[in-house]
Amino acid sequence: MDLSHVDGEGRAIMVDVSGKQRVRRTARAAGAILMHADTLGLIRGKLLQKGDALAVARVAGIAAAKRTADLIPLCHNIRIDQVLVDFRLGTDRIDIEASAICTESTGIEMEVLTAVSVAALTLYDMCKAADKDMRITDVRLVEKWKAETA
Repeated sequence: MDLSHVDGEGRAIMVDVSGKQRVRRTARAAGAILMHADTLGLIRGKLLQKGDALAVARVAGIAAAKRTADLIPLCHNIRIDQVLVDFRLGTDRIDIEASAICTESTGIEMEVLTAVSVAALTLYDMCKAADKDMRITDVRLVEKWKAETA
């Protein structure tokens, strides 16, 4: 298997995308944070001392997507046209989904994965005083696609 971020001598490199056409690309990622039902009740009621956890996590996820190239060393710095972060509350979990759009010569999947991860970490941070048993789980790329032309 050829790895795109490794040269012929096994050294880490940033992939050259200069010859690739800029096209519209989208990606969607998902993950979850598991917690006690009473912790979820605090989130629903906006009763956490740190404030509205979902609003803060949404903004954190969007901001993280925009900073992905600063966090992942070989990731390209791309112009992002849109990032959305959404939550679905269950009885003992919050499902997190992020989607993003760009028109670039490389994909946007790392950005949506980062958005989901940081949104989950933000929820963890905001709830850690109330729940020591939380778990972040199932962070994954759900889909990505690109248009045939820009």
